[in-house]
Amino acid sequence: MLKEKLQLIRHGKLTAEQNLNQFLEKIKKEDKEINAFLEINKNALQDAKEIDKKIKAGKAGKLAGLAIAVKSNINVSGMAASCASRTLENYKAGYDATVISKLKKEDAVIIGMTNMDEFACGSSGETSAFGPAKNPLCKDRIPGGSSSGSAAAVAAEFCDIALGSDTGGSIRNPASHCGVIGVKPSYGRVSRYGLIDLSMSLDQIGTFSKDIYGSALLLSIISGYDEKDATTFDEKVHAYHELLETPKNITIGISKELNNLTTDKKILEKIDSIINKARILGWKIKQVELGHVDLAVQAYYPICYVEFFSATRKFTGRLYGKKIEDVCGPEVLRRILGGSEISKAEHHGMYYRRALKAMSLIKKDFENAFKECDIILSATVPRLPHKIGEKISIENMYGYDALTIPANLAGISAISVPIGKINACPAGLQIMAPAFAEARMFQAAKAIEDLNCV
Repeated sequence: MLKEKLQLIRHGKLTAEQNLNQFLEKIKKEDKEINAFLEINKNALQDAKEIDKKIKAGKAGKLAGLAIAVKSNINVSGMAASCASRTLENYKAGYDATVISKLKKEDAVIIGMTNMDEFACGSSGETSAFGPAKNPLCKDRIPGGSSSGSAAAVAAEFCDIALGSDTGGSIRNPASHCGVIGVKPSYGRVSRYGLIDLSMSLDQIGTFSKDIYGSALLLSIISGYDEKDATTFDEKVHAYHELLETPKNITIGISKELNNLTTDKKILEKIDSIINKARILGWKIKQVELGHVDLAVQAYYPICYVEFFSATRKFTGRLYGKKIEDVCGPEVLRRILGGSEISKAEHHGMYYRRALKAMSLIKKDFENAFKECDIILSATVPRLPHKIGEKISIENMYGYDALTIPANLAGISAISVPIGKINACPAGLQIMAPAFAEARMFQAAKAIEDLNCV
């Protein structure tokens, strides 16, 4: 798929300009219904023409001619970093995030900025100030969130690959609902410089693609230490071809605690079918204990609320944008008020400290589990996507991320891969691996992809 397209571009059988033009025409015809994009890069075709010159001169980068969509909370110089909020609707980024600089260095073309839950506050894509994105594979259903537009753009074939951010499942959740690949790297694997994050302790920029190759290639390029981001680590960044070597003697970990959080039994049946097929590869299956994952949602939101409240104190309307409390939606306001209450002096940070304690317990659970297995499999989302506009409780909405939040709290790597449809809606399989073990994660995902399980 993507590998073949890169070959066509490099050998002059498809120009970068042609590739971009095809996507732009498709977006023009179809995105009024999907609402995946908030802004299209008006310079995209000109950028593609310049890249075609570099291709002919033999000086093009690894991503030459590919169209990449970017979540609207990642700064791209000259484009709107609105976070899908009225707060920043007129804000144009004055610089490129580190990940964008790396993509441009490899001659990718930024095709546009995608829709999202406002300030990444949401799990459905419905909290955007500019209307919800729709799920291209079942248009009456949510695409998932908060990286709704990026997932929808890849699923609708409006771009080659896309960037999102993942705080507690914001990449894997919509990847599952939209039937695409979604990757949350290990915490510190990818620079967050230039990301308008929801929670500094949990956020990571990650990828969407149609195949494992695309995400492995993209991650190999955007990963690495960045002096502008003190949370990044100087860990080896594997070349994408190393990430896709077929693994041997893999032990799959299965957690009854995670399975107990999956409310749709048909999803579990799909997962069981894949596990049985994986035995063809000679992989072993082992039950592992994750005794504290049932605390993940309860631990996640105090951390998220407090850190989001702190981050929004700069949106006063004085230097740029509007005062956030004056124009934001109800979910954003709920998190601001919640973070304010939890942070008050009379609580002495009690709830935040307890949440951090639970976070450390969950992290320890995963460390112990990975002593017994190489990867852990689960459903990505515990239920199928609801209909757009359907009223569901806050508890059920937050429950969408019950299976993905633990990986963020533990700082490990995780990926969602499609496993087919249930009642005409896509569902996803989550593969989790230890921190900085993305190679192992991708190898397992590629092996499952090659088994025609996805």
